Amino acid sequence: MRNKLLLGVAAIVFGAAPALAADMPARVPVAKAPPPVAVQLFDWSGFYWGAVAGYSWGESSHSEALGGANGSFDTNGWLLGGTVGYNWQAGASVFGLEGDLSWANVDGGGGSVAGPISTSLNWLGTGRVRAGYAVDNYLFYVTGGAAWGDVESSLAGIASGSDTRLGWTVGGGVETKLTQNWSAKLEYLYVDLGDKNLYTATGPVNVAYSSHIVRLGLNYKF
Repeated sequence: MRNKLLLGVAAIVFGAAPALAADMPARVPVAKAPPPVAVQLFDWSGFYWGAVAGYSWGESSHSEALGGANGSFDTNGWLLGGTVGYNWQAGASVFGLEGDLSWANVDGGGGSVAGPISTSLNWLGTGRVRAGYAVDNYLFYVTGGAAWGDVESSLAGIASGSDTRLGWTVGGGVETKLTQNWSAKLEYLYVDLGDKNLYTATGPVNVAYSSHIVRLGLNYKF
């Protein structure tokens, strides 16, 4: 009797199991979390100002039609100045305008048939566009635009002259955020201030000047 009762209960339980399973709600699929969205942690947009210091090395040449003050030589020296600029940022792309003005102590000299010749750069300014790509707290950029500076040349003891020359510059660099407001940069510029008659020996002397500049900068963004 007892065995028959147990068999009956088992039959009821196992017989009802498929029906209960059919009545249970279907398993709801678990939604996967969306992939993380890249967040730009450092903002490069806005107005900034700063200081720059660097080293220049280049070449100058003097050319006189009558052949007296002719020659070319290396120039080198230091620059120290200030920078202002403004950046626009769209995603990782950064575009900007930048200007700077630096005191310069860059000079060099050589010999000629007429005597010692020399060239000095007394100050240098640039006005440039910048285009770069931001990666984390780094901005890699190229730059180019106008350059102008005071070039002074002489034939020792005979004649001298100076003029503010307009030329061009191109280069690139990398800038890194130290904080959201402070950044430091390492930059290279090639500067060409062209050629022009600056003084007269036995005839007009045409003076050309170009240089390479490597400089460090520290900027504060408002």
